[in-house]
Amino acid sequence: MHVLRTPDSRFADLSGYDFEPHYVDIDGLRMHYIDQGRAQAAPVLLLHGEPSWSYLYRKMIPPLAAAGHRVIAPDLIGFGKSDKPDSQGDYSYAGHVSWMRQFIAALDLNNITLFCQDWGSLIGLRVAAEDETRFARIALGNGGLPTGDQELPRAFRIWRAFARWSPWFPIGRIIQSATVTDLPRDVIAAYDAPFPSARYKAAARAFPRLVPARPDDPASNANRQAWEVFRAWEKPFLTTFSNRDPITRGLDKAFQDKVPGARNLEHVKIRNAGHFLQEDKGEELAEVLNSFIGVA
Repeated sequence: MHVLRTPDSRFADLSGYDFEPHYVDIDGLRMHYIDQGRAQAAPVLLLHGEPSWSYLYRKMIPPLAAAGHRVIAPDLIGFGKSDKPDSQGDYSYAGHVSWMRQFIAALDLNNITLFCQDWGSLIGLRVAAEDETRFARIALGNGGLPTGDQELPRAFRIWRAFARWSPWFPIGRIIQSATVTDLPRDVIAAYDAPFPSARYKAAARAFPRLVPARPDDPASNANRQAWEVFRAWEKPFLTTFSNRDPITRGLDKAFQDKVPGARNLEHVKIRNAGHFLQEDKGEELAEVLNSFIGVA
């Protein structure tokens, strides 16, 4: 495995992102995370998807920390300030789940409130199902836990083909295409920062093909087993989907119907937000989480 590490100079003076970096070794790879708020407080774990990184949570971290929580936002391996194996074959769904489980164990996180979106949900929900004693509650935004038994949305199939075949893969502009907000140039540049060249984008290119798309996908059985856990999950489970995401539209209802802990909760629809609702409505979403933690 050949591993790349984005130079620190790429992260100098990023707009709205002045958090102290923290690092932990996971399987010989350096994994970066933000750790804000009271060290002794119960953790709020924020998991990003692709092709974003912890920069996506810069609007949510301060209000969550100000409410008294310990806020932890890691960069998945291959993203942000974390190390980046430069071959797509170095990445697998099971590998990402293992890396995240090791991260949580290394920090010895317990009583976790999980917020996850996009691939953060595919990874985070699996981790929660496989190590449920560490988790107190879950909030899911624009994400899911596919098993390959249902056809994936057309918008996702187009994205998967683009990620595989397009010679042009501009990370910041991809984020822009999935938000309602017009992003300033410096914000687009910040999303580009972890990826100085095409060699650094292996994880972002690989992720769409790792989503289970057929019943015999390598991850299908593990995800079915996770669904069995969630069919008996009594802990609070909130959906916080946006109203303008063509990829995950309607998936919130599946969790509301199937997860016992989702019943009798006032689920939230974030208005005027796209796939990356943290970018469009980060402050509003943070307040939803603060309220959820406060009453759950």
